[in-house]
Amino acid sequence: MSAFANVTELPARPIWAGVLARAVHGGRVTVGVIEFEAGVELPEHRHDNEQLGLLLSGSLTLCVGGETRALGPGELWRIPPDVPHSGRAGPQGAVAVEVFGPPREDWETVEALAPAPPRWP
Repeated sequence: MSAFANVTELPARPIWAGVLARAVHGGRVTVGVIEFEAGVELPEHRHDNEQLGLLLSGSLTLCVGGETRALGPGELWRIPPDVPHSGRAGPQGAVAVEVFGPPREDWETVEALAPAPPRWP
């Protein structure tokens, strides 16, 4: 595997209905570019991975451990391991970069969709 890739060449995997992830997995972290369709609900869930995010475009409302915040481009979040979180994408959808440690091995088992260009830029 090369040390370099273009995110447009990464397979898109449907994490939930209306949520696609294009990810690269390292030995200790996963970096994903996540595309959220307009208005999609992110069900409350938790996982062993710490999660850091940066919103690139659109808007998201996230609830992390009972604290809710409406986010716009350039805003960041941190979700500690095993903390319940949920959310909703805004009316134009959203694109975010998220980092998970340890890697999201569960994503590698999700079947990739047929190649398609990302919704951004």
